[in-house]
Amino acid sequence: MTSPVSRVAPPLPGRAIVRQTWSDVSFLHWQVDTELVRPHLPQGVHPDEFEGTSWVGLVGFVLGDHRFLPLPPVPVLGTFAEVNVRLYTIDDDGNRGVVFCSLDAHRLLPVLAARAMFSLPYIWARTGVRRGGDVFDYAVLRHGRTHTRSRFTVRAAGERDDSDLATFLTARWGFHERTYGRTIYARNVHAPWPVERGILERIDDGLLAAAGFADAAGRPPDLVHVARGGVVTDFSAGRPVGSERHSG
Repeated sequence: MTSPVSRVAPPLPGRAIVRQTWSDVSFLHWQVDTELVRPHLPQGVHPDEFEGTSWVGLVGFVLGDHRFLPLPPVPVLGTFAEVNVRLYTIDDDGNRGVVFCSLDAHRLLPVLAARAMFSLPYIWARTGVRRGGDVFDYAVLRHGRTHTRSRFTVRAAGERDDSDLATFLTARWGFHERTYGRTIYARNVHAPWPVERGILERIDDGLLAAAGFADAAGRPPDLVHVARGGVVTDFSAGRPVGSERHSG
């Protein structure tokens, strides 16, 4: 059964194991050829199209209050910026989610933890977000790879966008990843985003091209959104998808 597209997250299938706070989020999206998406997806996972179109997203935000439940927040992690490149997916069980091509983050410990726990493609980078009123400025510089960087500035337009497409792209309640020989789906839950339309003021991005989407990198995004404020996000453990639940 295919999960519905909804601004409201369904309950987690099990207990939460990780909690984070996400805030000051900007979503930049480009339409891309579905055939360019397929090679990035693990076994049992397929492109999730919206009215026949596939999308790649460049998403920047601030991450804080990271904790491994039921423990309290880990003080040494602090608050830091993250920028990810993601694709939109659906698995053989009908679960909608995302696949991350890359996740750039400022703190080394959560980078190593996410790689160990979920095999997520986290990259240690110098990242930052500056906010001035309605304007959000994101920057990434990968350690040891000075040619791979990103800088983009988005201004909130103050107009809510609860359209079906905005919900499809921003309300994703899980991720797919290939880890330890199996494809997993890990669920998350948080309050609905207050999604607004955004205006792109500048972009100089190398992350899309590094992920294999050079064509998108050479043109402005088709959609820009902002979610001001913050949400507390819980993750459950990943579970094998499809026939892999009974393999091995």
